[in-house]
Amino acid sequence: MTHEPVMVREVLAALAVEPGGRYIDCTLGGGGHAEAVIEAASPGGTLLGIDKDPAALARARERLDRFGDSVALVEGSYTDVDAICKERDFAPVNGILFDLGLSSLQLGDSARGFSFQREGPLDMRFGPGQALTASHWVNDAKESELADILWRFGEERDSRRIARAVVERRPLRTTTELTKAVEQAVGRGSKGQSHPATKTFQALRIAVNQELASLVDALPRALGLLGFGSRLAVISYHSLEDRIVKQFIARESRDCICPPRQPVCTCGHVRSLRAVTRGAVNPSSEEVRSNPRSRSARLRAAERLPAAAAA
Repeated sequence: MTHEPVMVREVLAALAVEPGGRYIDCTLGGGGHAEAVIEAASPGGTLLGIDKDPAALARARERLDRFGDSVALVEGSYTDVDAICKERDFAPVNGILFDLGLSSLQLGDSARGFSFQREGPLDMRFGPGQALTASHWVNDAKESELADILWRFGEERDSRRIARAVVERRPLRTTTELTKAVEQAVGRGSKGQSHPATKTFQALRIAVNQELASLVDALPRALGLLGFGSRLAVISYHSLEDRIVKQFIARESRDCICPPRQPVCTCGHVRSLRAVTRGAVNPSSEEVRSNPRSRSARLRAAERLPAAAAA
């Protein structure tokens, strides 16, 4: 299985990549977006790539080796992007990219436990340094906790029924056993519909990797690294991520973020961003046909305002 980056042309346009610029790929993955960005930023451009997954870093390093010192790769979390950049004196930058979610390479590796279609351990960690695996939530969490995770992170309407079936079948050791528990609770689903375990696996992955909390934490840190006129671009794959990005851009595009009914502004907030996409950008129909996994991708981008415009 190969890594096929999503909406490459749209990302380059959203970031307004120019030769000589400095860019950060906060979710390096297989390096597809990073390769396109550094090519567009040549000559003279530099790129910093960050990823928790050492296997992804190894693949990306091979892909990007021809760019030499123009590319630096770091094993770490994008929640530490400001500290990583400070350590390397890599700020301000011209553009920052987040491509959220799961790569096709991670999904296709049965040993990682991300897919209900392949038998593997209940792991689901993006990086080996993380303490908790999916097995913790499946086998150790209270039934009410598990149901809450499935509802909040998977928007699973049958969360209680699935949680009850999982608890009754404990201990579960593999993705196959978890999938069977879900099917026991809600059936196998109709042909043409998503598999009934899809939302359960999504919810557990988000919980294991604290994806939503990490995104909320990382976006302001990324904003602080952007030079005036520079761009932030985020690709999300489900409504929970997209809502966070949408709300962040909307908030940072306003001068006042006081409660609507407050008569006098006391927040002192000054707008720092301008949206450069009208709503979310979707992949083209041609891309969806050639890469069906791109169909849920949503791209939003914003530009850092100059000090005069933000004042």
